[in-house]
Amino acid sequence: MIMISPWYYEGRPYEPPKDFSSDDYYGFVYCITNTSNGKKYIGKKNLWSIQKRAPLKGKTNRRHRRIQTDWRTYYGSNKTLLSELEHLDPHTITREILHLCANKNQMTYYEMQEQFARNVLKDPNYYNEYIGGRCTSRGL
Repeated sequence: MIMISPWYYEGRPYEPPKDFSSDDYYGFVYCITNTSNGKKYIGKKNLWSIQKRAPLKGKTNRRHRRIQTDWRTYYGSNKTLLSELEHLDPHTITREILHLCANKNQMTYYEMQEQFARNVLKDPNYYNEYIGGRCTSRGL
């Protein structure tokens, strides 16, 4: 997918600070809107992933490091939305960050909260086809 429209957060294009580290945020909850038909998609995206590397020679412990995900070029996981995006002008898509989250539990909670509040399963103006997730009171 070639088109890239910016992520917006609080009404402004989102760019993480220059000293952005893996400790700042784990991910975010977002809303992607197809302005040509008014349909939306609510989802979540990790900013970081763990890359597992082989242990050093003679060692048994695996090595891990955090790397940035493809969040800058991400357009959701819904197949219907992605197929429509292939035929659209990038200016007809808006990508908005609704919540920046410190951990995975917060991401799941805020995603589900937004989906239930917007009634995404019954509203035909949303691409969402299911709501799923598990979260606890820890980390909220």
